[in-house]
Amino acid sequence: MSVTIRKENPELVRVIIELEKAAKAHRAPVWQAAAERLARPRHHVFPLNVGHLERLAQAQETILVPGKLLAEGNLTKPLTIGAISYSSEARSKVHAAGGKALTITELVKSHPDGKGVRLLA
Repeated sequence: MSVTIRKENPELVRVIIELEKAAKAHRAPVWQAAAERLARPRHHVFPLNVGHLERLAQAQETILVPGKLLAEGNLTKPLTIGAISYSSEARSKVHAAGGKALTITELVKSHPDGKGVRLLA
């Protein structure tokens, strides 16, 4: 059964399809959950701030943010973060803390089975 994705951003549609394929190929429920969150209407998706990551994540953790990461707050832990987009200041804060700011596509390639990836939405 095929589901119609009603998004106008072709890059976002491509990422959703890629996540669904990775979920099916590797039996990784984290990728399916991320695809479902990205396919939601925009008013149901909330951006995440760097300060939230500081409180919720452990050092060296791999985090998936199905949306945009914003720069409100401070980050002191080295994290690997995959997100649709980043504010420029948020990307700088992640790098300054010793972490990596990846696209979701890069995160899927580095963790195809989804093991060790935590979804924060």
